[in-house]
Amino acid sequence: MRPRQILAALMSSVLLAGASPLPAQPNPEWDQIANIKAAATRLAALQRRRGASRAYEFIDACYRTHMLSEEYTKALEACIAQDYMETQVLALVYSRVPPDELRRQGVPSPQLLAGAMGQRITAAFANYKIRVSYVEVFKKLVDEHGFPLFFKTLFPGSKTPPMNNLSPPEADQKQE
Repeated sequence: MRPRQILAALMSSVLLAGASPLPAQPNPEWDQIANIKAAATRLAALQRRRGASRAYEFIDACYRTHMLSEEYTKALEACIAQDYMETQVLALVYSRVPPDELRRQGVPSPQLLAGAMGQRITAAFANYKIRVSYVEVFKKLVDEHGFPLFFKTLFPGSKTPPMNNLSPPEADQKQE
Protein backbone atom coordinates (compact mmCIF):
# COMPACT_ATOMS: atom_id res chain seq x y z
CA MET A 1 0.00 0.00 0.00
CA ARG A 2 1.36 3.43 -0.93
CA PRO A 3 1.93 6.07 1.77
CA ARG A 4 -0.89 8.27 0.51
CA GLN A 5 -3.24 5.27 0.53
CA ILE A 6 -2.23 4.56 4.12
CA LEU A 7 -3.02 8.15 5.07
CA ALA A 8 -6.29 8.12 3.15
CA ALA A 9 -7.32 4.91 4.85
CA LEU A 10 -6.57 6.44 8.25
CA MET A 11 -8.47 9.60 7.48
CA SER A 12 -11.38 7.56 6.11
CA SER A 13 -11.63 4.79 8.68
CA VAL A 14 -9.66 5.20 11.92
CA LEU A 15 -10.30 8.93 12.02
CA LEU A 16 -13.97 8.63 11.23
CA ALA A 17 -14.41 5.94 13.87
CA GLY A 18 -13.91 8.63 16.50
CA ALA A 19 -16.35 11.05 14.89
CA SER A 20 -20.07 11.15 15.49
CA PRO A 21 -22.24 9.55 12.76
CA LEU A 22 -24.83 12.33 13.04
CA PRO A 23 -25.75 14.67 10.15
CA ALA A 24 -23.39 17.47 9.11
CA GLN A 25 -22.50 20.21 11.54
CA PRO A 26 -23.22 23.81 10.69
CA ASN A 27 -20.67 25.44 8.42
CA PRO A 28 -17.76 27.03 10.28
CA GLU A 29 -17.63 30.79 10.61
CA TRP A 30 -14.33 30.92 8.73
CA ASP A 31 -13.27 30.36 5.14
CA GLN A 32 -11.91 26.82 5.34
CA ILE A 33 -10.09 26.95 2.01
CA ALA A 34 -8.29 30.17 2.94
CA ASN A 35 -7.45 28.74 6.37
CA ILE A 36 -6.07 25.52 4.86
CA LYS A 37 -4.02 27.41 2.26
CA ALA A 38 -2.59 29.76 4.91
CA ALA A 39 -1.72 26.76 7.10
CA ALA A 40 -0.03 25.04 4.16
CA THR A 41 2.04 28.10 3.29
CA ARG A 42 3.10 28.75 6.91
CA LEU A 43 4.12 25.15 7.53
CA ALA A 44 6.05 24.82 4.27
CA ALA A 45 7.98 28.02 5.03
CA LEU A 46 8.77 26.77 8.53
CA GLN A 47 9.93 23.40 7.26
CA ARG A 48 12.12 24.96 4.57
CA ARG A 49 13.79 27.19 7.20
CA ARG A 50 14.05 24.78 10.12
CA GLY A 51 13.37 21.22 8.90
CA ALA A 52 10.77 18.52 9.40
CA SER A 53 11.57 17.99 13.09
CA ARG A 54 10.81 21.63 13.86
CA ALA A 55 7.65 21.44 11.77
CA TYR A 56 6.45 18.53 13.92
CA GLU A 57 7.40 20.41 17.09
CA PHE A 58 5.32 23.33 15.82
CA ILE A 59 2.36 21.03 15.08
CA ASP A 60 2.64 19.46 18.55
CA ALA A 61 2.64 22.90 20.19
CA CYS A 62 -0.28 23.90 17.99
CA TYR A 63 -2.36 20.96 19.23
CA ARG A 64 -1.37 21.56 22.85
CA THR A 65 -2.42 25.19 22.63
CA HIS A 66 -5.61 24.93 20.61
CA MET A 67 -6.99 21.74 22.18
CA LEU A 68 -7.44 23.83 25.34
CA SER A 69 -10.38 25.60 23.73
CA GLU A 70 -13.86 24.45 24.65
CA GLU A 71 -14.93 24.80 21.01
CA TYR A 72 -13.55 23.57 17.70
CA THR A 73 -11.66 26.54 16.22
CA LYS A 74 -10.14 27.79 13.00
CA ALA A 75 -6.68 27.54 14.59
CA LEU A 76 -7.18 23.90 15.61
CA GLU A 77 -8.44 23.09 12.13
CA ALA A 78 -5.20 24.59 10.76
CA CYS A 79 -3.19 22.35 13.13
CA ILE A 80 -5.02 19.27 11.87
CA ALA A 81 -4.50 20.26 8.23
CA GLN A 82 -0.79 20.84 8.86
CA ASP A 83 -0.42 17.50 10.61
CA TYR A 84 -2.10 15.71 7.72
CA MET A 85 -0.01 17.50 5.05
CA GLU A 86 3.31 17.10 6.90
CA THR A 87 2.70 13.42 7.48
CA GLN A 88 1.80 12.90 3.82
CA VAL A 89 5.08 14.43 2.69
CA LEU A 90 7.23 12.55 5.20
CA ALA A 91 5.47 9.27 4.44
CA LEU A 92 6.11 9.87 0.75
CA VAL A 93 9.80 10.62 1.35
CA TYR A 94 10.31 7.73 3.78
CA SER A 95 8.55 5.29 1.44
CA ARG A 96 11.47 5.75 -0.95
CA VAL A 97 14.00 4.67 1.68
CA PRO A 98 14.57 0.96 2.30
CA PRO A 99 13.06 -0.17 5.65
CA ASP A 100 16.46 -1.34 6.92
CA GLU A 101 17.90 2.12 6.30
CA LEU A 102 15.00 3.79 8.10
CA ARG A 103 15.61 1.53 11.13
CA ARG A 104 19.35 2.20 11.00
CA GLN A 105 18.73 5.96 11.02
CA GLY A 106 16.07 5.69 13.72
CA VAL A 107 13.43 7.10 11.39
CA PRO A 108 9.82 5.92 11.64
CA SER A 109 8.22 3.92 8.85
CA PRO A 110 5.49 5.54 6.74
CA GLN A 111 2.99 3.23 8.48
CA LEU A 112 4.15 4.35 11.93
CA LEU A 113 3.95 8.01 10.89
CA ALA A 114 0.44 7.50 9.54
CA GLY A 115 -0.69 5.62 12.64
CA ALA A 116 0.55 8.32 15.00
CA MET A 117 -1.07 11.03 12.86
CA GLY A 118 -4.32 9.07 12.84
CA GLN A 119 -4.32 8.94 16.63
CA ARG A 120 -3.67 12.68 16.96
CA ILE A 121 -6.33 13.66 14.48
CA THR A 122 -8.87 11.16 15.79
CA ALA A 123 -8.40 12.56 19.29
CA ALA A 124 -8.84 16.13 18.07
CA PHE A 125 -12.04 15.48 16.12
CA ALA A 126 -13.47 13.15 18.78
CA ASN A 127 -12.80 15.72 21.52
CA TYR A 128 -15.20 18.11 19.80
CA LYS A 129 -17.61 15.41 18.60
CA ILE A 130 -17.03 16.41 14.99
CA ARG A 131 -19.33 14.56 12.64
CA VAL A 132 -18.20 12.20 9.89
CA SER A 133 -19.63 14.33 7.11
CA TYR A 134 -17.64 17.36 8.31
CA VAL A 135 -14.42 15.33 8.49
CA GLU A 136 -14.94 13.99 4.97
CA VAL A 137 -15.42 17.50 3.56
CA PHE A 138 -12.42 18.79 5.49
CA LYS A 139 -10.17 15.96 4.22
CA LYS A 140 -11.26 16.66 0.65
CA LEU A 141 -10.50 20.37 1.05
CA VAL A 142 -7.00 19.63 2.39
CA ASP A 143 -6.35 17.13 -0.41
CA GLU A 144 -7.52 19.57 -3.11
CA HIS A 145 -6.33 22.94 -1.79
CA GLY A 146 -3.80 22.39 0.97
CA PHE A 147 -1.54 19.54 -0.02
CA PRO A 148 -0.76 20.74 -3.58
CA LEU A 149 0.14 24.22 -2.25
CA PHE A 150 2.16 22.77 0.63
CA PHE A 151 4.09 20.46 -1.70
CA LYS A 152 4.79 23.15 -4.31
CA THR A 153 5.90 25.62 -1.63
CA LEU A 154 8.10 23.03 0.06
CA PHE A 155 9.56 21.64 -3.18
CA PRO A 156 9.44 24.45 -5.78
CA GLY A 157 9.67 23.16 -9.33
CA SER A 158 8.74 19.60 -8.32
CA LYS A 159 5.67 17.90 -9.69
CA THR A 160 2.98 17.33 -7.05
CA PRO A 161 2.31 13.61 -6.58
CA PRO A 162 -1.00 12.51 -8.08
CA MET A 163 -3.99 12.43 -5.78
CA ASN A 164 -4.72 8.76 -6.40
CA ASN A 165 -5.15 7.92 -2.74
CA LEU A 166 -8.89 7.54 -3.13
CA SER A 167 -8.64 4.70 -5.62
CA PRO A 168 -8.79 1.13 -4.34
CA PRO A 169 -5.36 -0.38 -3.64
CA GLU A 170 -5.97 -3.10 -6.25
CA ALA A 171 -6.30 -0.47 -8.99
CA ASP A 172 -2.95 1.10 -8.08
CA GLN A 173 -1.23 -2.29 -7.91
CA LYS A 174 -2.40 -3.13 -11.43
CA GLN A 175 -0.86 0.12 -12.71
CA GLU A 176 2.55 -0.53 -11.14
